[in-house]
Amino acid sequence: MSSSNRILIADDNAANRELLEAYLASVDCEVDTAVDGQDTLDKAVELKPDLILLDVMMPKFSGFEVCKQIKENPELKGTMILMVTALNELGDVERAVNAGTDDFLSKPVNKVELLKRVENLLRLKGTVDELERLRMYIRSMEDGNPAASE
Repeated sequence: MSSSNRILIADDNAANRELLEAYLASVDCEVDTAVDGQDTLDKAVELKPDLILLDVMMPKFSGFEVCKQIKENPELKGTMILMVTALNELGDVERAVNAGTDDFLSKPVNKVELLKRVENLLRLKGTVDELERLRMYIRSMEDGNPAASE
């Protein structure tokens, strides 16, 4: 994971944001925070984070709504989303999956589990980004050399 990784922590509870920030201190990344659903959407567009730690129960827009909007935005759909929630009903997990979350974590958050999931999601994001770069490179080669696509 390189320092170019950017993580957005979205939670309306200041103590939760501070705890997650403290847990991420050992991760080589830039950390930003958002305080509600609208703030999260605005900062996602502005900062284009690699990963969002997204609380479900927030004012203005729920985490489910925020996740769905981010995954529907062509510029943000590659953003990894880790939903962090006290909700653990089967219906909530299903709603999170349907909204497009990449993973979820139950509160209270276990530091080791959080760090492993963050590491895995950032690694996956890097792999997906590299694959996209290669795909674009191949497309440009094919476009620049019509014989290459035959």
